[in-house]
Amino acid sequence: MASCPMHTIHLWIIVLLAVTCMHVPAAAIVVVPSSNCYTFDNESRLVDFTSLVGTVFEYSEEGPQTSDLVVRFCKDVQKRSQDGYIDFGRYVSSRSFLTGSEPIDYIQKLHNGDLVRCETTFEKMGRTAQVNIICGNCSNKACKDEQGCICSISYHERMCRVIVELAIPCAKSGPRVFKGFTVGFYPRSSEIVYNGFTQLGFEQLHHGFSFQTEQIHVSMYLSAMSSLSGLLGKPVFKVNPMKGLEVKLAGSGFSGAMPTTLAPTVLNVDWRCEIARSSPYEVHVLIPVEGYDPIEFTLTKTCGYRQEKESDPMKGWAIFGIVSCIFIVLSSLLCCGGLIYKPRMEHLYGLDVLPGMATLSAFVDAVGRPRGYLPADNPSENHTSQASWERMPVTTEAVQRTNGSTYGSI
Repeated sequence: MASCPMHTIHLWIIVLLAVTCMHVPAAAIVVVPSSNCYTFDNESRLVDFTSLVGTVFEYSEEGPQTSDLVVRFCKDVQKRSQDGYIDFGRYVSSRSFLTGSEPIDYIQKLHNGDLVRCETTFEKMGRTAQVNIICGNCSNKACKDEQGCICSISYHERMCRVIVELAIPCAKSGPRVFKGFTVGFYPRSSEIVYNGFTQLGFEQLHHGFSFQTEQIHVSMYLSAMSSLSGLLGKPVFKVNPMKGLEVKLAGSGFSGAMPTTLAPTVLNVDWRCEIARSSPYEVHVLIPVEGYDPIEFTLTKTCGYRQEKESDPMKGWAIFGIVSCIFIVLSSLLCCGGLIYKPRMEHLYGLDVLPGMATLSAFVDAVGRPRGYLPADNPSENHTSQASWERMPVTTEAVQRTNGSTYGSI
């Protein structure tokens, strides 16, 4: 039989490893962006514009009075002239960053600008601005700056609004975020995961977010939109280092129940320190989501000492219940058997039929019987004996009378 060369064996090993890696997708924690300047594309993929926060784009307006419109990206929109600045709104939250439709890719809405001559505007927001973002170049080819530029502006005087068309190089789409999903330590809270994003402090090891040694149980509440909750899979975990911390997952969130915003599921983490160490243990929890990047977060636990296994309090109650049931069944069988056997075989009736009545009667008789015996030569103290002997002379006297009447006397 011919032997395989070593380089052939190595080649097969490399091929097998490559095939294995192709079937195991790489999971990355979807961490909340460092700024609120982000949005999602039409496929719910993250588009982060943090690198452009505060970038200034100017547009010179022609007219009787020279003025410029300035867009500070994810900050505000201003009109600057010799008369001063006019604020057309400020960027506050990522909820103001929306997905657009062709030819507009994204839309920013800015509110709460100046109120001068705009006190009675719609919803009393003062001056507002809408920035229509185009990824790439302006449709009219007006933009020649690689960093982006303002293509055009238009004013809506009655609504006190300015509409700005801005062309910028958009960031590449990131992971597909499972929006609406939250994980927190209380029902409908989101300390760990909010809107599909792992919050800061739980994306990696942080000593300030570590659980103490004595805290052996942690409960987390999972909620999601009911229409998408069926996409969630069963959570899995990985401990680093692998030895030294015993971890178990339980609860409705682990058994596959579908969470909703009104009825969150519970994911219980039971962990026990087996080996004490100076640095905390890391528990990476991963929740797969069909069609989306998985939800992943890290829990850390400090182990200052070794913890013994605690006994299950329900185990003792279970044993007590089983023993009680056996006792009740046996007692019922004995009672039924006694009620049938004694009347037929021993001809006993009434209370004597009940099992144990003979033993109980003997016990009562033993308890009621006087203890010890008094000397026979002390009639003054032998009250019980005297009472028993008082009946005997009567019987003797009757016998004597009978004998006397029969045999006569001298």
